[in-house]
Amino acid sequence: MSRTRTERLVNLVICLLSTRRFLTAVQIAATVPGYEHDPHDVRDHEAFQRKFERDKAELRELGVPLETGTASAFDFEPGYRIARRQYALPEIPLEPAEAAAVGIAARLWQHAGLAAAASSGLAKLRAAGVDVDPQATLGLEPMVTVDPAFAPLTAAARDRREVVFDYRVPDRDEPSGRRLQPWGVVCWRGRWYVVGHDLDRAAARCFRLSRVVGAVRTVGPPGAYEPPAEVDLISYVARSSDPVERTGRARVFVAPGRAAGLRRWAVETTSDSTGDQLVLPYADPEALAGQLVGYGPDVRVLDPPEVREAVIQRLKETVARHDVVAGGAR
Repeated sequence: MSRTRTERLVNLVICLLSTRRFLTAVQIAATVPGYEHDPHDVRDHEAFQRKFERDKAELRELGVPLETGTASAFDFEPGYRIARRQYALPEIPLEPAEAAAVGIAARLWQHAGLAAAASSGLAKLRAAGVDVDPQATLGLEPMVTVDPAFAPLTAAARDRREVVFDYRVPDRDEPSGRRLQPWGVVCWRGRWYVVGHDLDRAAARCFRLSRVVGAVRTVGPPGAYEPPAEVDLISYVARSSDPVERTGRARVFVAPGRAAGLRRWAVETTSDSTGDQLVLPYADPEALAGQLVGYGPDVRVLDPPEVREAVIQRLKETVARHDVVAGGAR
């Protein structure tokens, strides 16, 4: 299914879920992005009708409970709406890793142009005098911001277009130019990365989006390359970001609902009424301690002793620095 059609179907579902009454095809055409046409042009109107019929059939095949009826006894043209009770999912319990995956998907939805288009459609419904469920707009606006390079790089990966951008690495003061054929954008441990073929180095590379400086510019026509078949972008980023083999295992206690970053990293999770125990792979106890102290009292190291002692030492150093700064202030 094309991206354009996907967006149109999503907006159609949001529109039909948001109204308490049946909407006619004319009202839907004036509200949902993707159905714009000239109703006085016979060919244009027939094209809209065919498109709308295909979309209705698609929704029904997907299991969307699309209802047909009229708003009142005086209406002759049928209208459409979605039965909210039949459409809503029951409560779904998620494991920590599953919840993290859903969170990433939600961030992608919230950042995409779908949210703005959906909200615009609901505004059109209100302007047309259609009663809109006030709860329907919850969660449609972006709530999580991502790096400015996210949108142009995901679009370039989708369209298979080469990009150029300036990139800053930690050990250099000035950014350097990069030419990349992006394969995709993924999230790894709370950070976004683009993976692709680096044209200057003639090899696969990944780049952290937060280190991209300035604008990302597309070069050349769409469809200029094909990414490798069945490439695992997450695995590539994991290997590139953490080349040292993690043979150690640390067991930590995490408070309920806290330390989402550690939960995505854990290779084993057990839960009880007080919280969760995570097993974290590591290579260097000092490096692991530096990450754990950032979570404060939400995380407690159970074993091994070398990691626990490294965390305690870090905390002591933090207290000592705080005492020095406080003493100087007095």
